[in-house]
Amino acid sequence: MARWSCDFRYLLILVVIGFIYTQVKLFATQSEYAEALETAVEAENHCRNQMRLLIDQISMNQENIVVLEEKVKRQEQECEHLRALVQDLEKKGVRSLTREEQAPVAAVVIMACNRADYLERTIKSILKYHSFVALKFPIFVSQDGSNSDVRAKALSYDQLTYIQHLDYEPVRTERPGELIAYYKIARHYKWAMDQLFYKHKFNRVIILEDDMEIAPDFFDYFEAGAGLLDKDKSIMAISSWNDNGQKQFVHDPYMLYRSDFFPGLGWMLAKPTWDELSPKLQENHKGRQFIRPEVCRTYNFGEHGSSLGQFFQQYLKPIKLNDVKVDWKSMNLSYLMEDKFVKHFADMVKNAKPLYGSDLVLKTNNVDGDVRIKYKDQSHFEKIAQQFGIFEEWKDGIPRTAYKGVVVFRHQTLKRVFLVGPDSLHQLGIQNLV
Repeated sequence: MARWSCDFRYLLILVVIGFIYTQVKLFATQSEYAEALETAVEAENHCRNQMRLLIDQISMNQENIVVLEEKVKRQEQECEHLRALVQDLEKKGVRSLTREEQAPVAAVVIMACNRADYLERTIKSILKYHSFVALKFPIFVSQDGSNSDVRAKALSYDQLTYIQHLDYEPVRTERPGELIAYYKIARHYKWAMDQLFYKHKFNRVIILEDDMEIAPDFFDYFEAGAGLLDKDKSIMAISSWNDNGQKQFVHDPYMLYRSDFFPGLGWMLAKPTWDELSPKLQENHKGRQFIRPEVCRTYNFGEHGSSLGQFFQQYLKPIKLNDVKVDWKSMNLSYLMEDKFVKHFADMVKNAKPLYGSDLVLKTNNVDGDVRIKYKDQSHFEKIAQQFGIFEEWKDGIPRTAYKGVVVFRHQTLKRVFLVGPDSLHQLGIQNLV
């Protein structure tokens, strides 16, 4: 019994020792776990802190990227703006240099006196097409006399230069009954032309009157004409007018002719020719001719003026003003040179069908294509012209618009009628035709 009690105590001691050992081991394990847990928590916190730092850095970098992107975009826009500005400045610089080096084609002078309302209508018509060619065609208004309304009207436009002619000398006519006004107009023309050619040093001058409107291709037409004046010294002047330019007598806005008759009413003269004319102010062709269009590039609306309305209702009012924008720069005008035009015109006359006798208008109506009709003298021409309704008037021995004595006009829109003078075929070099 005592032995079993001793063994039980011994066993109990062993159990206690085992329990204590287990508790110690458990405590140690718990301590290690707590330390490990603490370490893990610290590591987790550190990791979170690092992640926050990284997130913050990424956010900051993204903001910086956005800022940089915006900055790059602004810089690109500024560069594009600067490039456009540089290109614009370069273009302006080129244009400026070109303008500085480019001489005007011609001065345009409007001859005025005492019709302010007419002058305003003329100026407005010119300015309608002038802005793109302002440097090529400087505008002047030359007033004869001291009408205050005309002066005020001219000075109200910044696009032109005003000059004034004051003439108090008495007029002596060469023949009884002549209008004094024509002599005064001639004096004004001489003064104005001298001013533009000799004072202002222009090489060419286009003369308009204060009762004219111009066509859309007026300036291009005269620029092309300037080239002809320079190349062919047999051309005295370039005109924008056709005396037989009434609506029923014209068709082709591209067609130009040479003429021995001075058309007037919108014409361009070169300085060498004026050097000859100015001293005596006499029309001296010296065998030279004029270029005129089939369809007029000017329209004369001046019913009231120094001519007292002569011819206005019958011949001036029905004039057709060209409304087609012809590209004259692309046109080959070499056929108008003196050596070529004679043959060019002679071929047209030769190819026309001859008509004879009376009832010429009726016969013309019944023919397809161009016709030619011979006239014997001025009286005969006037009778034929009266039948067709064209200008009958002659001046200095030739009918209006004539070339080598031939007057050409349209009939029934398309066909051409050639009124051929008694010596015209010989002058054109045409043989064996009647």
